Amino acid sequence: MDFTELVDLASERLGGAVLYANDDFFAPKENLLKPSTPVFIEGKYTDRGKWMDGWESRRRRSPGFDWCIVRLGLPGVIRGVVVDTSYFRGNYPEACSLEAASIDGLPTTEQLISDSVSWTEILPQSNLNGDSQNPFPIGNDERWTHLRLKIFPDGGVARLRVYGEVSPDWDRLRQIGGEIDLAAVENGGRVLSCSDMFFGHRHNLIMPGRALNMSDGWETKRRRGPGYDWTIIQLGAAGRIRRLEIDTSWFKGNFPDSCSLESCDAIDAPLDTLQDPDFVWKPVLARTKLQAHTEHVFDEVMDTGVASHLRFNIFPDGGVSRLRVYGTIE
Repeated sequence: MDFTELVDLASERLGGAVLYANDDFFAPKENLLKPSTPVFIEGKYTDRGKWMDGWESRRRRSPGFDWCIVRLGLPGVIRGVVVDTSYFRGNYPEACSLEAASIDGLPTTEQLISDSVSWTEILPQSNLNGDSQNPFPIGNDERWTHLRLKIFPDGGVARLRVYGEVSPDWDRLRQIGGEIDLAAVENGGRVLSCSDMFFGHRHNLIMPGRALNMSDGWETKRRRGPGYDWTIIQLGAAGRIRRLEIDTSWFKGNFPDSCSLESCDAIDAPLDTLQDPDFVWKPVLARTKLQAHTEHVFDEVMDTGVASHLRFNIFPDGGVSRLRVYGTIE
């Protein structure tokens, strides 16, 4: 799988933040994790120079490099990063490197910039191209909470995307007990595949909070033939499903007519097997009519035993903003 198909662990919507930069004279560090695609506005200047949609340091007149510290929104295993230098043409860094740390709790900025933090290099110094997406796979299986991005010697980076797999604190979740959203991205849920996501990405289905607008959901193109659309979700942990919430907020003229939900206990099954039309799924929610712009709550569902994966079907097409799957961890 292309690592950019994974969740952006540093995303602002998941709680990611740039906590510190040694220099952001021309453009603020906070731009680095903005969810929007970078833009360029011809003729726009500030009292410090050309306005740029990214993080940009001043021109370095001494040896060294510039750097910033990022707190991941969700801790996890990093599979790849994209260092986006869009619109930085004569002012992009020559190279970058990336270090990571795993730190319990919420360390202060002062603690993070001190010598007490043990940083591990996960991306050695690597050349960058200007005005480009610069993808770098990461070959490290450890769980990280913070990153330190170094740019050599100075310059601007529009966006940093950090793709990987969420690693929840399962000991804490089990100690708390009770029901959790087994499909939620913060609990390690992953949307593995879908039939279509022309208008809205499949990952939106399990993101935190209510959708901000229609773009913040999973939405397929208009179906012009037989069939229906679907998505396959791997739960963060195998569990027993107790209740569901299916939210069509913002989808008013384009919500699905109906939906159904199925499950299986096949933790080691490859995706090709799960996508096979002959694979057997157990019904959790029979085909049920949906309404526009509505949060549908289902307090009673069919008991299918322990589930590791879900198949969420919408008939025939349309958009759903969120799917919540509450249950108990096995």
